[in-house]
Amino acid sequence: MKLLEGKNAIITGGSRGIGKGIAKVFAQHGANVAFTYNSSAESANALADELGELGVKAKAYQSNAASFKEAEQLIKDVAEDFGAIDILVNNAGITKDNLLMRMSEEDFDKVIEVNLKSIFNMTKAVQRTMLKQRKGSIINMSSVVGVTGNAGQANYAASKAGIIGFSKSMAQELGSRNIRTNVIAPGFIETEMTQKLDDKVVDGWRQAIPLKRGGSPEDIANACVFLGSDLSAYVTGQVLHVDGGMHT
Repeated sequence: MKLLEGKNAIITGGSRGIGKGIAKVFAQHGANVAFTYNSSAESANALADELGELGVKAKAYQSNAASFKEAEQLIKDVAEDFGAIDILVNNAGITKDNLLMRMSEEDFDKVIEVNLKSIFNMTKAVQRTMLKQRKGSIINMSSVVGVTGNAGQANYAASKAGIIGFSKSMAQELGSRNIRTNVIAPGFIETEMTQKLDDKVVDGWRQAIPLKRGGSPEDIANACVFLGSDLSAYVTGQVLHVDGGMHT
């Protein structure tokens, strides 16, 4: 059963890692997918072709969600190319980890700008389209770290906690127009980035998780399918923890 049949979705940071996993699973469920990438046009266009083979419309856009102007232009372009915008997944994010005593102002500001301000930019840009439609689902990617905090990640934790507060506010502001805003808080998800880490360190992390494994991008994508589909028609303002039991 295709749960997103005929829906149009935008995914920021969709060309690799969790974003790529979401794009693929969305397409498998029948969604047309617009996704953004930062640098590699070649791999982004290859993904768009791969998604297109599943019988949906798919297109890659080079866009920086941290730029207010670029976010506005992106929504305009996607609305022209796809028509309606049913689902927005705000997934773009970065880390610049360090203990506070070693963290530069630039590293703090950059993480807040890319991770948190991008949510403001994209939500503000898409709300006009969704308000006209009187429907829409916005899914914002936080983190277990945004709930629990983590030493060496004050900037990242602040940005991800901010996403939760912003999303709960949007749920209240936009709910009367049938626009839902929810948050996913991933735990330890195994992607290309984690493959570069020491095996023993990664195994130690796995053993500390109640389900004894890291998550996959598909685990996050499946939660996004639920929140993007009509199955969650009465769910808004919620934080869904997809973390194998790390945060209970």
